[in-house]
Amino acid sequence: MPKNTMIRGVAAAIALLTISLFASLPAQAESATFTLVNKTSRTLEEFYASPPSTDDWEEDILGVDVLEPGASVKINMDDGREDCLYDFKGVLGAGNGVGSGALIQSNVSVCDGGTYEYTE
Repeated sequence: MPKNTMIRGVAAAIALLTISLFASLPAQAESATFTLVNKTSRTLEEFYASPPSTDDWEEDILGVDVLEPGASVKINMDDGREDCLYDFKGVLGAGNGVGSGALIQSNVSVCDGGTYEYTE
């Protein structure tokens, strides 16, 4: 077998192996970082995000923190899911003669890296 033919055969085998290795890797989730903005006159006391397919709100993403009126925070939702859709629940504190309450938004896409605003 000529040397050039053998080298081409080895190169083709390596290329095929490389392609098959990458094809077998799991797809990477898209970036799921967005900016959450509180454009209300009340404090955003809690913020939850969960996959639309579940009834569990999981844990408060803000934790012990709150989001004051006019403030914003970057939220990283990279949790290994490949789907970009989440249901959001924000709990606003009482203020300006209005009691506290929850605002729920369904099927919000977070993979565009944009901004999500709570408004009155």
